Amino acid sequence: MTDDGQGLAERVVADMVAHDAFSRWLGLEVLETAPHRSVTRMTVRADMCNGFGICHGGVTFSLADSTFAFACNTRGTIEVALDVAVSFPNAAHVGDVLTAVAEAETDPRRVGFYRVTVTNGRGEPVALFRGTSYDTRRPHAAASHTPSR
Repeated sequence: MTDDGQGLAERVVADMVAHDAFSRWLGLEVLETAPHRSVTRMTVRADMCNGFGICHGGVTFSLADSTFAFACNTRGTIEVALDVAVSFPNAAHVGDVLTAVAEAETDPRRVGFYRVTVTNGRGEPVALFRGTSYDTRRPHAAASHTPSR
């Protein structure tokens, strides 16, 4: 039986989340998974804020980075970041619900180009992230089995 891309993407991301203690610490919730796409969200907590009372840029970066990782690994092979860049056009605050949307900008082959936009509950961008991924061609453990039906 052949596996559809959607089922593979969902299995791989579920496995990644299960083994990612840091993303769980963030309170990251996966809302959507599709080939070359991931949507996640989290709520900013007081322990995520810096001395200015705003969400630490590293926390917002981490949300974007995890969402990028989920999107670029949906093909079932392990992909790692080659480089990333991030800008923070608006601050996030305690209680803000942040949503990150990661999508491939090109049809990835060995190297993929992704953009991630993180917005707050008012739809304002709080992070604009671009990442380049590299396909190691090593399979994810979750990609090696097809669920029984």
